[in-house]
Amino acid sequence: MIRWSVGIEAEGDRVMELEEVVELADAVAPAGGIASGIGTNRYGAQLVVEAETREKALERGRAEFDAAVKKAGLPAFPVVRAEAVSEAEDYDADFEPGTAPG
Repeated sequence: MIRWSVGIEAEGDRVMELEEVVELADAVAPAGGIASGIGTNRYGAQLVVEAETREKALERGRAEFDAAVKKAGLPAFPVVRAEAVSEAEDYDADFEPGTAPG
């Protein structure tokens, strides 16, 4: 299995309050997640999932996100962004070509 960082954002018609985003943060924490969106018309989360492919990672991340949104009692805004980055891709992005890590 590959570990993926999955980022998802949903956008709606009202501004998110501190308490709502804190509830989302609590709901995504078991999946190694963090939440964002205070004072914006979006809420989002970044969480860690294990999957064989990017598509499966997005699918699992979306399921975790949807469950967390429901648990937090947030409105079901439409998802406007979803991306998955593997640990290997993230690691490679930290270094310039031709340089050694460390």
